[in-house]
Amino acid sequence: MGALDHFSNLFDCSTSSNKLRKRKQLQTVEIKVKIDCEGCERRVKKAVEGMKGVTQVDIQRKANKLTVIGYVEPEKVVSRVQHRTGKKAELWPYVPYDEVAHPYAAGVYDRKAPAGYVRNSADPQVSQLARASSLEVRYTTAFSDENPASCSIM
Repeated sequence: MGALDHFSNLFDCSTSSNKLRKRKQLQTVEIKVKIDCEGCERRVKKAVEGMKGVTQVDIQRKANKLTVIGYVEPEKVVSRVQHRTGKKAELWPYVPYDEVAHPYAAGVYDRKAPAGYVRNSADPQVSQLARASSLEVRYTTAFSDENPASCSIM
């Protein structure tokens, strides 16, 4: 290998020494954090607004919900909120009431959830509760008001 080959390898533009970074996607990160007063709200908002990639911050104090929109990673946002504010923070564990098949099951119903929300559960035991057998369906539809041929007991 000659000197010319050595210099050509040093100044080769076909391969980059810097690895191409994967661009982060625009995400909406929802976090549950306890917000009691305006001071807490300001502290949480200030902690998140300083992050690189954050474009919008929205706080719903009554629901204890922080929404961050930007080119950020959810885990980093949660850890930043916990570190800067000293409050317990977790990704938003709730889904709207209508999206759950059986909202009053033991693993889904949460008294601390905001109005209209229940805890999101991927537990197969809970999803079994929502499935009714064909016999149960026949019994419930036999006495239904929507069924015109149903039995009426007075």
